[in-house]
Amino acid sequence: MTTNHWLDEVQWNEDGLVTAIAQDHKTKEVLMLAWMNRESLALTLKEQVAIYWSRSRSRLWRKGESSGHTQRLIECRLDCDGDAILLKVEQIGGIACHTGRKSCFYRRLRDNHGEASWHYEDPVLQDPATIYGHQ
Repeated sequence: MTTNHWLDEVQWNEDGLVTAIAQDHKTKEVLMLAWMNRESLALTLKEQVAIYWSRSRSRLWRKGESSGHTQRLIECRLDCDGDAILLKVEQIGGIACHTGRKSCFYRRLRDNHGEASWHYEDPVLQDPATIYGHQ
């Protein structure tokens, strides 16, 4: 019988989840942050594609299952505290965000003489309606 002892080294939170950061393996750009449980992390390693846990849907979420914008796993790392996963991925289709942008981190905080506000920095590469057929 095989055990997944490597999974025991992850510091899962009280909900059995760990944060997972997806990073483009070539550009090093952070694409998104999501959650993983034991099953999704084990499946990600087995299938070599990013599989997350959707907290809103309470089910496994294969990145790109609706959009086709999958993430091919290049490398998986665990941080020093064991409570965060870094997935170095190849972002298929060049879009990671459901808004049609390359990265989910497209808003930048700017301080204009004490008046801070978020600014949209990155363009929409594809209209979400054409990706998902709604929104």
